[in-house]
Amino acid sequence: MDMKNIPFATTDWTQVPAVEVKGETGVGYWKTLDFDTINVHMVEYSAGYLADHWCDKGHILLCIEGELNTELKDGRSFTLTTGMTYQVADNTIAHRSSTKDGAKLFIVD
Repeated sequence: MDMKNIPFATTDWTQVPAVEVKGETGVGYWKTLDFDTINVHMVEYSAGYLADHWCDKGHILLCIEGELNTELKDGRSFTLTTGMTYQVADNTIAHRSSTKDGAKLFIVD
Protein backbone atom coordinates (compact mmCIF):
# COMPACT_ATOMS: atom_id res chain seq x y z
CA MET A 1 0.00 0.00 0.00
CA ASP A 2 1.55 3.23 -1.13
CA MET A 3 -0.13 6.06 0.76
CA LYS A 4 0.61 9.35 -1.00
CA ASN A 5 -1.24 12.52 -1.95
CA ILE A 6 -3.39 12.33 1.18
CA PRO A 7 -3.47 15.63 3.07
CA PHE A 8 -4.17 15.60 6.80
CA ALA A 9 -7.91 15.88 7.38
CA THR A 10 -10.65 14.67 9.68
CA THR A 11 -13.80 12.94 8.47
CA ASP A 12 -17.30 13.31 9.89
CA TRP A 13 -18.78 10.10 8.48
CA THR A 14 -22.31 11.37 9.22
CA GLN A 15 -21.74 13.89 6.41
CA VAL A 16 -20.55 11.38 3.79
CA PRO A 17 -23.39 10.20 1.51
CA ALA A 18 -24.13 6.47 1.51
CA VAL A 19 -24.58 4.37 -1.61
CA GLU A 20 -26.95 1.41 -1.35
CA VAL A 21 -25.45 -1.85 -2.62
CA LYS A 22 -27.76 -4.85 -2.83
CA GLY A 23 -26.39 -8.25 -1.89
CA GLU A 24 -27.67 -11.64 -2.95
CA THR A 25 -29.79 -11.07 0.13
CA GLY A 26 -29.92 -7.95 2.28
CA VAL A 27 -28.31 -4.62 1.54
CA GLY A 28 -25.12 -2.71 2.29
CA TYR A 29 -24.74 1.03 2.74
CA TRP A 30 -21.29 2.17 1.63
CA LYS A 31 -19.75 5.55 2.47
CA THR A 32 -16.49 5.98 0.56
CA LEU A 33 -13.61 8.41 0.41
CA ASP A 34 -11.06 8.02 -2.41
CA PHE A 35 -7.46 9.11 -1.91
CA ASP A 36 -5.25 8.55 -4.96
CA THR A 37 -4.79 4.74 -4.87
CA ILE A 38 -6.38 4.21 -1.41
CA ASN A 39 -10.10 3.87 -0.68
CA VAL A 40 -11.56 4.23 2.80
CA HIS A 41 -15.07 2.95 3.51
CA MET A 42 -17.58 2.99 6.34
CA VAL A 43 -20.01 0.14 5.60
CA GLU A 44 -23.21 -1.03 7.25
CA TYR A 45 -24.75 -4.37 6.29
CA SER A 46 -28.36 -5.15 7.06
CA ALA A 47 -29.46 -8.29 8.86
CA GLY A 48 -29.47 -11.21 6.45
CA TYR A 49 -26.85 -9.70 4.14
CA LEU A 50 -24.95 -12.05 1.78
CA ALA A 51 -22.56 -10.64 -0.83
CA ASP A 52 -23.62 -11.28 -4.43
CA HIS A 53 -20.04 -11.96 -5.59
CA TRP A 54 -16.65 -13.36 -4.62
CA CYS A 55 -14.12 -10.57 -4.06
CA ASP A 56 -10.42 -10.74 -5.03
CA LYS A 57 -9.53 -7.24 -3.80
CA GLY A 58 -7.22 -6.81 -0.84
CA HIS A 59 -8.62 -5.16 2.29
CA ILE A 60 -7.88 -4.27 5.84
CA LEU A 61 -11.25 -4.57 7.57
CA LEU A 62 -12.26 -3.66 11.14
CA CYS A 63 -15.59 -4.84 12.56
CA ILE A 64 -16.93 -1.85 14.51
CA GLU A 65 -20.30 -3.35 15.49
CA GLY A 66 -22.06 -6.66 15.11
CA GLU A 67 -20.74 -9.87 13.64
CA LEU A 68 -19.39 -10.50 10.13
CA ASN A 69 -18.92 -13.92 8.58
CA THR A 70 -16.28 -14.20 5.88
CA GLU A 71 -16.20 -17.28 3.67
CA LEU A 72 -13.09 -18.06 1.62
CA LYS A 73 -13.44 -19.76 -1.76
CA ASP A 74 -11.32 -22.67 -0.45
CA GLY A 75 -14.09 -23.50 2.04
CA ARG A 76 -12.68 -21.93 5.20
CA SER A 77 -14.78 -19.42 7.09
CA PHE A 78 -14.09 -16.87 9.81
CA THR A 79 -16.30 -14.83 12.11
CA LEU A 80 -15.36 -11.31 13.15
CA THR A 81 -16.95 -9.71 16.17
CA THR A 82 -16.67 -6.12 17.39
CA GLY A 83 -13.04 -5.05 17.57
CA MET A 84 -11.65 -7.80 15.30
CA THR A 85 -9.93 -7.32 11.95
CA TYR A 86 -8.94 -9.28 8.90
CA GLN A 87 -6.28 -8.48 6.36
CA VAL A 88 -5.92 -9.95 2.87
CA ALA A 89 -3.77 -8.93 -0.12
CA ASP A 90 -5.03 -8.37 -3.65
CA ASN A 91 -5.61 -11.53 -5.71
CA THR A 92 -4.63 -14.01 -2.98
CA ILE A 93 -7.93 -15.72 -2.13
CA ALA A 94 -11.49 -14.92 -3.11
CA HIS A 95 -13.76 -14.11 -0.18
CA ARG A 96 -17.33 -13.01 0.47
CA SER A 97 -19.14 -11.63 3.48
CA SER A 98 -22.43 -12.26 5.19
CA THR A 99 -24.07 -11.31 8.45
CA LYS A 100 -27.03 -12.74 10.29
CA ASP A 101 -27.91 -9.71 12.42
CA GLY A 102 -26.06 -6.85 10.68
CA ALA A 103 -22.60 -5.36 10.97
CA LYS A 104 -20.78 -2.03 10.75
CA LEU A 105 -17.29 -2.06 9.24
CA PHE A 106 -14.35 0.24 8.54
CA ILE A 107 -12.43 -0.87 5.44
CA VAL A 108 -9.23 0.36 3.77
CA ASP A 109 -8.32 -0.94 0.31
